[in-house]
Amino acid sequence: MAPSLEALSRETPKQRLKRRLRKAALNLLYVAMAYALLVVGARLLHRRVLYQPPGDDAPTEVPEGATLLTAVAADGVAVNALDFAAPKAARTIVHFHGNAETVEANAFLAREMKKRGFAMVLVEYRGYGRSRGSSPNEEGLYLDATAILDVLAARGVGPDRVVLWGQSLGTGIATEMAKRGRGSRLALVAPFTSTVDMAARIVPFLPANLVMVDRFDTLEKAPAISAPTLVVHGDIDDVIPFEQGEKVSHAFPHGTFLKVPEGRHDNLYKSMSVISALAAHAGG
Repeated sequence: MAPSLEALSRETPKQRLKRRLRKAALNLLYVAMAYALLVVGARLLHRRVLYQPPGDDAPTEVPEGATLLTAVAADGVAVNALDFAAPKAARTIVHFHGNAETVEANAFLAREMKKRGFAMVLVEYRGYGRSRGSSPNEEGLYLDATAILDVLAARGVGPDRVVLWGQSLGTGIATEMAKRGRGSRLALVAPFTSTVDMAARIVPFLPANLVMVDRFDTLEKAPAISAPTLVVHGDIDDVIPFEQGEKVSHAFPHGTFLKVPEGRHDNLYKSMSVISALAAHAGG
C-alpha cells in the first residue's frame, strides 16, 4: 500500500531516499521480468519468423521436365524433390531454395541448367510445398538434404559428381552439406553469415545468441570447407546485406566472390551473366 500524504510529510530525508530506492528497484525488477519474458517468447517463436513457407496449397502436378523424387529422412519424415534428370550429365546440381518459396519457383533454373548439360535436383524442406506436415527446424532441414543426397549416392551420383547450390536460407543447408563432404563444389547465392547475425541486425535490442536456436552459422563453418566455392550477392540486396555475402566469401579457403551491380535479393537470376557464372563454376 502506498504511504499516505501525512506519512510522506513526516519522512526524514534518509527515509525518503530509502523509499525511492526501493521503488526504483521494484520498477527495475518489473522491467527485467518483462524483458526476460520477451526473450523467452522470441526464442519460442523464432522459427515462425525464420521459416515462412508460401501459403498456397501444396502442388498437385509435377512441372514439365521433372519427376518426383521421394525419400524418408532419418527421423521418419517424408522428403520430396524435383528431379530434372540428364542421363549424360557429368554433374548433378542439388539446389536448396530460399525461405519464402518452394521448389516449383526454381523449375526455370533447372531447365536452364539442363540445357547447359547438368542434371538438377530441387530439394523441398519439411513444412514446405509437398513436404508439409512437419515443422521445419535446422537439424530437420539437414536431415531432408541428407536423405535426398543418399538417394543420389545410391544411384551412383556421389559427392564427386554433386554440386551443392543454396539460395538465401538454402545457403545454410548447402554449406552444412559441403562441410560433411557431400559435394565437390559449392555455390551460395545471397548468403548470410548466420541467422544470429541477421537477428541481431533486425532486432538489436534482443540477445540474438539466446533467441536463435537455429543458427545456420555459415561463417563459422566456411574455413573447414575445401570445395571451390562461388558466392554471388547483389550490391543492393534489401534482405541480406551485401557485406555479409562478401564476408562469407572471404572465409572460404577457395572462395570466389561475384558482385552483381543493381542486384537485389529477388532479381539475381534475371541476369544471364549470373546464370553463366554459376554454370561455369558447376562445370569447372
